[in-house]
Amino acid sequence: MDEAILPVHDMSALVEFSERADIDKLRKVRDKLRECLGIAVVDEHRRCLATATVWVVKKSDRPAVEVRRSKRRRRTVAAYRDGDKVVVMMPARLTKAEEAEWVEIMLGRLERQSRRQSPSDAELARRADALSGRYLDGLAQAASVRWVDNQQQRWGSCTIADRTIRLSSRLRGMPTWVIDYVLLHELTHLLVPGHGADFWEWVNRYPRTERARGYLEGVSATTAMPGGGAPDLDDVDA
Repeated sequence: MDEAILPVHDMSALVEFSERADIDKLRKVRDKLRECLGIAVVDEHRRCLATATVWVVKKSDRPAVEVRRSKRRRRTVAAYRDGDKVVVMMPARLTKAEEAEWVEIMLGRLERQSRRQSPSDAELARRADALSGRYLDGLAQAASVRWVDNQQQRWGSCTIADRTIRLSSRLRGMPTWVIDYVLLHELTHLLVPGHGADFWEWVNRYPRTERARGYLEGVSATTAMPGGGAPDLDDVDA
């Protein structure tokens, strides 16, 4: 589940959206956030901006939004994806205008998270190189790494002969550390075909191995797969 949380009174909160707005609107957003919520728009060096690059989610890409107000929630605004909609939770005391501004902020943050968690094939290849260098002494070099839509019964697979790795598109949107684990698992098969002790000695260098395996097992247990069964790691072709 993608989730974004911002403290209502955090003076160093970074406000970002997905489409450039004009300067007057930026100033109004900045001043409104500072006046009503105690939030300063800052740059990457933590300096307050007189003007800023503000981004908004395009209306054509906007999901349905459900706002949930709570008197118990006093200091934070949170948002998460629930199927095709986004649920935004906020303090009951906020005005309608403040609600609208926070919806834009949280949609932008979730969009940014989604982009990080759905890397392109080229980004997967770069990540694979980095993981190999960090955990496999740079010994595992994949010829290609790509997403595929036809792996419904396995999270990942590799072919040793041509050194290609494929990840199921069902991994898209999962936490980065889960995708990294699957990538490292497949990279390790370029060094060790089976799942013996030597294989796990390499894989367990990744500090989140057990956590990622538990996450995938949980998803498998709660997801009905075509033809029955759960997706697996993995198939290795010689």
